[in-house]
Amino acid sequence: MEISSLERLSDTAWRIAPFGAMRVPAVIYADEALIRDMDDKVFEQVTNVATLPGIVEASYAMPDAHWGYGFPIGGVAAFDPGKGGVISAGGVGFDISCGVRTLLTGLDAAEVKQQRQPLADALFERIPAGVGSTGRVHLNEPQMDAMLRGGARWAVEQGYGDPDELQRIEERGHMAGAVPENVSVKARKRQRNEMGTLGSGNHYLEVQEIVELFDVDTARVFGLDRGMAVVSIHCGSRGLGHQIGTEFLRDMAIAAADQGIVLPDRELACAAIDSEIGHRYLGAMRAAINCAMANRQIIGELTRSVFTDVLPSARLRLLYDVSHNTCKIEAHEVGGVRLELYVHRKGATRAFGPGNPALPDALRDVGQPVLIGGSMGTCSYVLVGTAESETRAFSSACHGAGRQMSRHQAYRRWKGRQVVDDLAARGIIVRSPSSRGVAEEAPGAYKDVDAVVDAAERAGLARKVARLSPIACIKG
Repeated sequence: MEISSLERLSDTAWRIAPFGAMRVPAVIYADEALIRDMDDKVFEQVTNVATLPGIVEASYAMPDAHWGYGFPIGGVAAFDPGKGGVISAGGVGFDISCGVRTLLTGLDAAEVKQQRQPLADALFERIPAGVGSTGRVHLNEPQMDAMLRGGARWAVEQGYGDPDELQRIEERGHMAGAVPENVSVKARKRQRNEMGTLGSGNHYLEVQEIVELFDVDTARVFGLDRGMAVVSIHCGSRGLGHQIGTEFLRDMAIAAADQGIVLPDRELACAAIDSEIGHRYLGAMRAAINCAMANRQIIGELTRSVFTDVLPSARLRLLYDVSHNTCKIEAHEVGGVRLELYVHRKGATRAFGPGNPALPDALRDVGQPVLIGGSMGTCSYVLVGTAESETRAFSSACHGAGRQMSRHQAYRRWKGRQVVDDLAARGIIVRSPSSRGVAEEAPGAYKDVDAVVDAAERAGLARKVARLSPIACIKG
């Protein structure tokens, strides 16, 4: 990206003044190196978002931002329904409520490494991964409705996990306002046999070692210790969420024209929050959020059962489960006034600071865990939300490393077998049903996660707590 078109606010904040139809400025959080390496589409998309009706304060992009569908991935924007604000399926994304769940094993990583081979084999056998993967959970229509309404709470009621875990899931495991009736027959059919599965693309289950602590006091509250083994699960609402996104993007493109909304890009299809289609999408999207939370809850319990078999002394305790790709109603201060806003986060993580009432008692004094996935073979991070993050981007942070090349480019450059062998030489086991999928997700296809996280911390979006290094990765 050419930085001459940006106003430098700080070492890690860049402003684009309103031009053309922009209603608010755009702000990109990144250091100079990350900004220069960002594709020009980020500039185009973050400014396009700033033209949408009812947007408040600014259109934001996180340090991992890259080109997406309509909104940039790493995009954050909030809309005021009282000012004609809109909801955009492109501002949520296709993989609704894709997110990360991190479990603490209570084991020393050295002990886990001794069993990494049978552990990886058992995880790969018990937790289906890949395009079109199906699991052992099969839902009829009443069960589908119950899952879409209940989320992780429903999964716990079915015997997947402990009720106490719900306190450490965003929305306490249940997204209110879901309307299963707004989810199409086709979306339901796609999900009927996909619960408890990882899917494909950048989704994974990774066994990791805590290799560095940055904030010892917060780490102690989170239950993290150097040398401990943890498990991170990254997945979402699978075929159901994708189908909802596909259908509503099409319908919203028509609705926008009918409502007199001028779109700079058809991919920004949206509708007034208070419109009939706006309400229908909210009900369906919230059902998809529940689907994703239920899916991760099931996978978490399947993971626990594998550890029980391979490493019986393990006690997998949930640190936190947080979503990306959502639109949530949240109270934020804008111009000295507290407003109820519809906050879109696409490829971005909620990062509430200390004292937020949405956090469980055990975490409220320190802030929300912010779980940052790395790319396969590189480090991941645990961060924590800060008090100042509220003033940065509606309490939002980056969600991962962010791609720096397309999947097609990665596939042309790397071979899956070679990636697996290279990682094995470093002591990292990879299990995947797709050689192509491994090539597309090669570590080199992503930005430097260390640089992304450093920029997020320096920008005040979140603070580093721990760095995690991979031991074994189950990849879709």
